[in-house]
Amino acid sequence: MLRLFVAIGLPHATCIDLAMLGGGVPGARWVPSENFHVTLRFIGEVQPTVAEDAASALSTISARPFDMQIRGCGVFGNGKPRSIWAGVEPHDALLHLQKKIERAFQQIGLAPDKRNFSPHVTLARLRNADPAKVQRFVEEHNLYRAAPFRVDSFGLYSSELSHTGSIYHLEETYGLTRTAA
Repeated sequence: MLRLFVAIGLPHATCIDLAMLGGGVPGARWVPSENFHVTLRFIGEVQPTVAEDAASALSTISARPFDMQIRGCGVFGNGKPRSIWAGVEPHDALLHLQKKIERAFQQIGLAPDKRNFSPHVTLARLRNADPAKVQRFVEEHNLYRAAPFRVDSFGLYSSELSHTGSIYHLEETYGLTRTAA
């Protein structure tokens, strides 16, 4: 079985900038900067044949490059915070790309993703973190803005679970073109 997801990788400078935000929240396990990404679609654990179908479906997607900006911070898990994230400035081209990926996967028989698309970069996973300290972190970094960057590709990633956290491998890159519809 392969554990897969589709994501936009971030430029090195953006990853370093985001990594500088980490700290000050006991109980937070900060994501290594090399693992920062914006998930477009989580696939989950699949057989190799389904992985091949997914890769083939992604190769048919046509979309234009666009600019993206990471901004603000938030938390998933209202009563008991589970993770801290940095947000993504809303952009029609990003939503368009995500919808194309979702349609392509449904055409090969993958079940629709039941979660609403909420583009973000996970900064930390939380375990027994003090909600007040988490809230203070979010308040201190809520006005955060990274420099905009050009998105001209997305990738199919595999995720390997280890005792130190997930290890991500870029399996395939798919380019966005200026002439795409």
